[in-house]
Amino acid sequence: MRGAALRVTRPRVAVLSAVHAYPHADTESIIGVVRADLGEVSHQAVYDVLRALTTAGLVRRIQPSDSVARYEARVGDNHHHVVCRSCGLIADVDCAVGETPCLTASDDSGFSIDEAEVIYWGLCSGCSTASNS
Repeated sequence: MRGAALRVTRPRVAVLSAVHAYPHADTESIIGVVRADLGEVSHQAVYDVLRALTTAGLVRRIQPSDSVARYEARVGDNHHHVVCRSCGLIADVDCAVGETPCLTASDDSGFSIDEAEVIYWGLCSGCSTASNS
């Protein structure tokens, strides 16, 4: 945190630890983990910490369609996600082969592109097996 010019506080450490321990967790889940660690902490405090950590680049916020915001500590590598249409499970997917090929748009409209967000949708193995039964 100090490297990102953030003061190290107990709530910040607790939130960052929760995001590391539970990738793709939603805010309510993170609040539960933080409260188990610190005791009473307000929703607003956790939201503020998540915003600060995201702005500092220590946490990434993702929000698949029809889903609440989720947070992860895997930042800076332009990876993508796969989301189960049935249960909502989210998993990381590395960028396609090569040097960040997804950053080469067919028409960049004059933008200097530095990140692409790709979400793959389907059924996880558990839901796929259940639907075949």
